[in-house]
Amino acid sequence: MKFGIDRLLADPSLLAELDGRRVALLAHPASLTADLTHSLDALVAAGVGISAMFGPQHGVRGDLQDNMMESPDFTDPVYGVPVFSLYGEVRRPTGQSMQTFDVMLVDLQDVGCRIYTFVTTLLYVLEAAAQHGKSVWLLDRPNPAGRPVEGTTLVPGWESFVGAGPMPMRHGMTLGEMGGWFIDRFKLNVDYRVIAMDGWAPDAAPGFGWPVERPWINPSPNAANVNMARAYAGTVMLEGTTLSEGRGTTRALELFGAPDIDARAVIAQMGRIAPHWLTGCTLRDIWFQPTFHKHVGQLCAGVFIHAEGPGYDHAAFRPWRVQALAFKAIRALYPDYPLWRDFPYEYVFDRLAIDVINGGTALREWVDDAGAVPGDLDALAGADEAAWEDIRRPFLLY
Repeated sequence: MKFGIDRLLADPSLLAELDGRRVALLAHPASLTADLTHSLDALVAAGVGISAMFGPQHGVRGDLQDNMMESPDFTDPVYGVPVFSLYGEVRRPTGQSMQTFDVMLVDLQDVGCRIYTFVTTLLYVLEAAAQHGKSVWLLDRPNPAGRPVEGTTLVPGWESFVGAGPMPMRHGMTLGEMGGWFIDRFKLNVDYRVIAMDGWAPDAAPGFGWPVERPWINPSPNAANVNMARAYAGTVMLEGTTLSEGRGTTRALELFGAPDIDARAVIAQMGRIAPHWLTGCTLRDIWFQPTFHKHVGQLCAGVFIHAEGPGYDHAAFRPWRVQALAFKAIRALYPDYPLWRDFPYEYVFDRLAIDVINGGTALREWVDDAGAVPGDLDALAGADEAAWEDIRRPFLLY
């Protein structure tokens, strides 16, 4: 199969449309061609007139680990073009940076989750392009989490940098498809074009979204593999808790834990509360010691989520429910556990991080309500998931 960048480079007629135009590239370390050449180098070699680069959260270089760690603007040392950060002093393209190009190529590997900020960055780019009369070409890449949809829809008024619009946590779209929905949803008048993939089969085993012949390259420092991408729609919620999500280990956002929980007891309690939510994955109790971030230097009892191997069922696995169930189990075992982390999250200072992440209060309230049962959360999320399946259908390209 071919990703969007590979199709562009292989098509003389597409390249010809860029002749004589100033071209910007929005990219990160996973913006690579099939032979693992960075898209910037490949485009320059193909004669494309690159006039500027833009970088999303974690930077063009992908060097910044945590949230709210900003990247500076700089000049590319090889090609001498300006590199503008969209996660620094500004998170939207400025009028000044928009004057450096005619066409922006967006070549970002996403992980298929609303909270992964590349989704919001795409919306901000499309809005700026509409305002300044610029063209946007989206060089499409796979959604490694595939087509499944899960989670409650972001509630109006809860928009943020991790919540661009009313979609569920796991949206099941590519960035190219998402751009089409953004344009329709927000009524943007913008010259938008998707250079689609050739041969992407999102429901096909064994990759279920990720073509196994292509090596995985981290799009951000803690997105280490496809297992992380599959689990992320659930494990990202750990960022709003006092539990470690594994930052400071080699398998961040694939596990959770803390020094003061019994991991085996948590797994057993999860099975008692909602065993049907655990189908499709394997939970394994582990020990880990973070080298930085939450619980640094402390031995943590933890749970590893395997969305891979013989126990993996792509259609059955529901990471958002699995992680919600873990919270519910901890609340049942330790009623007074200080679960929710109170700190600024992605530039929102007046709301709990767990609510910012979920785009509303429903999940936290379900966890904290001792009388709430799995069916209550299923009823909330199920309606939203079915509605999103219908909403996204006209924008699917594959």
